[in-house]
Amino acid sequence: MKIGIDRISFYTSNYFVDLQTLADARSVDVNKYYTGIGQEKMGIPPPDEDIVTMGASAAFRLQQDGELDDVELLLFATESGIDQSKAAGVYVHGLLEMNNRCRTVELKQACYSGTAALQLAIGFVARNPGKKALVIAGDVARYELGSPGEATQGCGAVAMLVSADPRLVEINPECGYYTEDVMDFWRPNYRSEALVDGKYSTMVYIHTLLESWKQYAGLTGLSLTDFDHFCYHIPFTKMAEKAHEKLCRKLKVELGKDQLHSLLEESLRYSRITGNCYSASMYVALASLLDTAAEDLTGKRIGFYSYGSGCVGEFFSGTVQPGYREVLYGNDHKKLLENRTELTYQQYEDIFNYGVPADGGEHVFPQYKTGPFRFSGISQHKREYETVV
Repeated sequence: MKIGIDRISFYTSNYFVDLQTLADARSVDVNKYYTGIGQEKMGIPPPDEDIVTMGASAAFRLQQDGELDDVELLLFATESGIDQSKAAGVYVHGLLEMNNRCRTVELKQACYSGTAALQLAIGFVARNPGKKALVIAGDVARYELGSPGEATQGCGAVAMLVSADPRLVEINPECGYYTEDVMDFWRPNYRSEALVDGKYSTMVYIHTLLESWKQYAGLTGLSLTDFDHFCYHIPFTKMAEKAHEKLCRKLKVELGKDQLHSLLEESLRYSRITGNCYSASMYVALASLLDTAAEDLTGKRIGFYSYGSGCVGEFFSGTVQPGYREVLYGNDHKKLLENRTELTYQQYEDIFNYGVPADGGEHVFPQYKTGPFRFSGISQHKREYETVV
């Protein structure tokens, strides 16, 4: 029985900062961003947007198409949790008016948790072939102003419907995965910004890739040349390129610039203009690849490398299914990305410095451009959401 991703929908904030604006404010050459890390823009959520609204907005297209009727498992993967107890997915479940017969859980392991959710969803469908699972991965990447990680900030969410006989991508069962207790990136409860040891994190990312690939290759007997495209976790697009080059060198596979471009370029397009989406980033890459590849991807094998700092990594693969283009949301994604509003530097800094009130009092938030849902305020320590469509 084939099991995998049946539909995929992507959402990001309606606001962005061009990294030229950030470069001017920081008095640096913009090519440090455009070329050095391969990023052009970063998505910025307004005060009335959070992981709940982004996750629900990503899944809203599925609801409109009647795709959620058979969903009995909702897994929300994030490292930007908004409550120490209540899962973000429960809020989403309510906003989408989903069936009450549904297990709903929030998962956390840095940027890897989206893949953990996908694999758990596959296990659920294997046991319940007539049912479906909804996997949502969503995050807000946030670093201190003026820090080395600032230009990699971003936000976004991906909603994936997981089912038997998937219409998009069959996920193959063989996986290589690796865990090691390290401190390359972490977000303590008492901080809203992440802490990262950039050079160390890059080293661990690549080491975990090599270990995961070694297991995967041992299980499958496949080589890198058996893959048509790759989707990597993308903290910034140059990291994906660097990782694949390192993997090829380690395995003594010759790789020219044109080959690297053909293997990765389409998967990097969305992330280049949205920034890091943490747990969603590898699946943003998948949506980008499926939406923008000029060639017919039917039957093509995709290699996936998911990495979460701390750390857990996994390498696995998927095969694109016949007729996949008929169930893509590519036009919706294109419209979303083209109609965003650019922020000035001062607007960006004002939003960055805005803090969600923590006194539990009565607060109503001003309305910005959002998707179908917004974070409208706080009352008696309770977050309140509303539908705006």
